[in-house]
Amino acid sequence: MQSKERNIISRLVSMVLGIMLAVVALSSCERIFEDLAPCPHGVSLRFVYDYNMKYVNAFPKQVDCLTLYIYDDKDNYVDTKMVTGAELQNEDYRMTLELEEGNYHFVAYGGMACEQSSFSLLQTPAQGSKRIDLRAAMDADCLAVPVRRKLHDMFWGQLTLATADLYREGTVKMMKNTNSIRIVLQQVDGESVNADDFDFEIIDDNTFFSYDNDLLSNGDVTYLPWAKGQAQTGVAIVGPDQVVPQPVEVAYAELSTSRLMMKNSPRLVVKQHENGKTVIDFPLNRYLLLLRSEHYKMGDQEYLDRESQWTLFFFLRSGIWLNTRIVVNDWVVRVNDVEL
Repeated sequence: MQSKERNIISRLVSMVLGIMLAVVALSSCERIFEDLAPCPHGVSLRFVYDYNMKYVNAFPKQVDCLTLYIYDDKDNYVDTKMVTGAELQNEDYRMTLELEEGNYHFVAYGGMACEQSSFSLLQTPAQGSKRIDLRAAMDADCLAVPVRRKLHDMFWGQLTLATADLYREGTVKMMKNTNSIRIVLQQVDGESVNADDFDFEIIDDNTFFSYDNDLLSNGDVTYLPWAKGQAQTGVAIVGPDQVVPQPVEVAYAELSTSRLMMKNSPRLVVKQHENGKTVIDFPLNRYLLLLRSEHYKMGDQEYLDRESQWTLFFFLRSGIWLNTRIVVNDWVVRVNDVEL
């Protein structure tokens, strides 16, 4: 009996000593045992893109390359980390950084390190540069070269975090800076609409980003479609109150743009190709905001930043555009709801 009690006590003592040693090792690897290597020290960063209308993390599916710029607590440049591999598609991906003790600012760009990137920094950060020196701009050939008009998605995020032994965990929240806007033209009488009969444009001043992702004035640019064509729909509107299902050929054009901001005044313009006559010209932001459901309690800028896929339908009769309704995504809005 005494032997069994001694064995139980011995095991308990061993467990307590093991736990105490583990706690000491975790709290200070190097303070007690001078012959051991120092504790790993730095941060472990997770990257998340849930600033979208679904409120779910789409980072693994949408961000295919990542660049992280590291600055100290005085905003001095420290280092750059770049990831272009398949590990970004893993929900469990973390970027572990060995750093000296201190507070750091981290600035992340998604999509910029990819071969097909549409945006780049004006100046590569180097020793002596500051965080406020960061400037990103759309590559000029994205407007001039047809195959470059489809912008490669670009994301931005930042985080301030202090280091710790065995790595302090933090999350870099990303937002998307690129948009896809699809324009569809349809005749209400069922006649076909040829996309080549029209020229589509979006005009905005939104190609130049500050260090904090705000837009800086850089002059108006004109976005042109990266895709145009014909498609069929099964419904034709043949009267003000009558809908008759039948095959109808519509025209479409798809454009990519950089970030849309309320402080700017982008315009959507559609002209007849033959004579240059303007048939559509309206303030883009105001119409896009009309489709925001009352279910979403958010400001105008947040809505423009969260949504990135847009579809606008326009209807015409005998070559004259109706001024009664436009369908934006799944919402029907009226032209006279918005001042041009």
